Amino acid sequence: MIIKRIKPIQVLLLGLLLYNEAYAQQPLTLKEALNFAVENNATAKKSRLDIDGGKFKTQEVRAQALPQVTGNASLTYNPLIGQLVVGSQAFQLGNTWGTNAGLQLTQQLFNQQVFTGLKAARTSESYYNLNATLTEEQVIEQVANNYYQVLVSRQQLNVIDTNIKNVKVVEKIIANQYQNGLAKKIDVDRIQVNLTNLQTQRDQTVNAVIMLENQLKYAMGMPVTTGIVLPPDEFSKIETLPVLADTISVSGRTEIRLLNVQKELYELQRKAYVAEYYPTLSLTANISTTGQSNKFDLFKKNGTAFYYDASAIGLTLKVPVFNGFATRSRIRQANVDLKKADIDLSNTTNALNLAYENAKTQLRDNINTIKAQRQNVALAQEIYNSTQNNYNNGLAALTDLLDTENALTAAQNSYTQALLNYKIAEIQLIKSNGNIKSLLK
Repeated sequence: MIIKRIKPIQVLLLGLLLYNEAYAQQPLTLKEALNFAVENNATAKKSRLDIDGGKFKTQEVRAQALPQVTGNASLTYNPLIGQLVVGSQAFQLGNTWGTNAGLQLTQQLFNQQVFTGLKAARTSESYYNLNATLTEEQVIEQVANNYYQVLVSRQQLNVIDTNIKNVKVVEKIIANQYQNGLAKKIDVDRIQVNLTNLQTQRDQTVNAVIMLENQLKYAMGMPVTTGIVLPPDEFSKIETLPVLADTISVSGRTEIRLLNVQKELYELQRKAYVAEYYPTLSLTANISTTGQSNKFDLFKKNGTAFYYDASAIGLTLKVPVFNGFATRSRIRQANVDLKKADIDLSNTTNALNLAYENAKTQLRDNINTIKAQRQNVALAQEIYNSTQNNYNNGLAALTDLLDTENALTAAQNSYTQALLNYKIAEIQLIKSNGNIKSLLK
């Protein structure tokens, strides 16, 4: 019976493993990677928690405007009871045992600091919402950059593999020629050195790809031990530039909106400091009952203790008179923060325009570089094929063949680097237009 119960479990576990393996082999598109990152990146998740924290902070500030009710109770034992002497007579003040219980209510009727704090708390909620949006945009930018870096590194690995394949073909030819006395030992050694260098370069590139993939998974919030497969890149489809506007409006950018809310918070902070000059008015009310006895029978139904009740209702007015110019100093500090906020707004606006202009320049430069390097790769491939053919027919030296192979590799690497630079600039352009979240769709 035990064996029969274990087998289905083993089959189930095997099925889950096979499912996970199959899922891990599904190509991870850029859109899927970005959507996964927005949901699972640690910084993005913390920024969403800050939104909840902001709501709770508003509730905390709002509580200051609500009635405050406190209860109190006490039990007192007086070993020595004081006396009041009037003439020749002494009167005992109190009893040996005493108890008191009551409730006290306080309600703010006018407190400008509390009212300003409520506005600031509500504004803080907008700040946390915008900060979460900005965090998501930054995560999208980071993951997209990492994603393209992995693709380019894989493409560079393909280039190395192709070169190794070509060099191995030449190696066989030289080995046959050397055996037939048509090539020198130094030619065999030189091609072997070249092949070893390529293999070393390949090992380094493989390690770089692994590390870049791990960095991508970390940025996505995915366990680094999870296997991923990226689809073949579409860099070859880069042919024309997108429409580039002369200028853009940055007023709708999340960075600017966030700074505006931050400035509003500074203004509210200043108002809160100014409110320290205002008087405050509050309502107080209390009710209590007091019991006394010379025996410890305060809580007995038929004891000797006697009880009496008391209550009071009043208004408390506090008028600030002088606090050593502390309030004035705080207001002046708030004025400094407001001036710094204006500088941040101006500087950030200029930085965003700078990023847009640089992105346009980089796109134009890289699209020209891509076209030129694409032709250069084709030309270098043609020269390499021709030189290899000449070498096979004894019309070219091995040095010429190795030089053309190096030139082909350099052209291919320049082409892939130009593709990466273009994609990174493209991300910056999309971000500058305020459309970075369009990559999620």
